[in-house]
Amino acid sequence: MASVHTETNGPEQPTPGAAESSLTVAGEELRGTSSPKQEANRHSVQLRVNTQLHAVDLDPRTTLLDALREHLHLTGSKKGCDQGQCGACTVLVNGRRINSCLTLAVMHESDAITTVEGLGTPDRMHPMQAAFVEHDGFQCGYCTPGQICSAVAVLDEIASGVPSHVTVDLARPIALSETEIRERMSGNICRCAAYPNIIEAIRTVAGGRP
Repeated sequence: MASVHTETNGPEQPTPGAAESSLTVAGEELRGTSSPKQEANRHSVQLRVNTQLHAVDLDPRTTLLDALREHLHLTGSKKGCDQGQCGACTVLVNGRRINSCLTLAVMHESDAITTVEGLGTPDRMHPMQAAFVEHDGFQCGYCTPGQICSAVAVLDEIASGVPSHVTVDLARPIALSETEIRERMSGNICRCAAYPNIIEAIRTVAGGRP
């Protein structure tokens, strides 16, 4: 009996299950060769806070607020919105108030930074701190450190003749009116609505009503 030879035209068909097996193996190989996790670069930064010089190693993306709270453990400055809208993180940099959540710590190596802890202590309070206590310018107290730092800067701004949006006459000394104070303090939100008492505290430190 003659043997019959069958010739197959076209590409060779894979053995059933071979493709699935090779994919499984490939998958295992891919999982086994995952790249190692990269760590963020850290930089040594010197920050002068409340007249003291601190050397800290920071991720360059660290905000000034996080550097103060997480690295220097100065927790007076609060993280509220973390978007520069509530003012709870207000600190003084070279005498000017800023939102510390909106600036990077590495940008302030040569600056003089003052937090609420640097204004005064429970035994020797800053006049603004004492006035907030006297006039009950707070309730829950979460926004108070930012309110106090901002209020100190407000009086310095007025004394320097820096106008606000509501300043009436730029040629004369700025009157410390309620409207002027409210405008200048509008970047500091108090959810407890202690605004009338905050205004009285600021006026007390300024030397009374104009």
